[in-house]
Amino acid sequence: MAGALKKSFGTPDERRTPDKTEVEVVNLGSVKAARMTLQPGWRWSECIKPIAGTETCQIHHEGTVAAGHMHVRHDDGTEIEIGPGDAYVIEPGHDAWVTGSEVFVGYEFDSKAAETFATG
Repeated sequence: MAGALKKSFGTPDERRTPDKTEVEVVNLGSVKAARMTLQPGWRWSECIKPIAGTETCQIHHEGTVAAGHMHVRHDDGTEIEIGPGDAYVIEPGHDAWVTGSEVFVGYEFDSKAAETFATG
């Protein structure tokens, strides 16, 4: 691989489109990154749970929010609201949902999350 590499989320290597969800993945060699675009009304337990087959999301998320707001409720009882400009880490074992009427756009930088989120 070259010393520098770039790819555009506008022409991703992979696109997934479950209900109210668009995940665009770019493969940067040893790293995969994803842009998640979630529509108002999106909720993990309604839109992704049927695909994942688990009671709660079991993906580790690391990323930043570009637009919109999301509420996260972890199995341990902690809850956070994330919005534009926030960086976040969300451990496995959570539900999450878009709050408000704005589309949520988040960029994920955990390669495993980019590779497996919204897949069966």
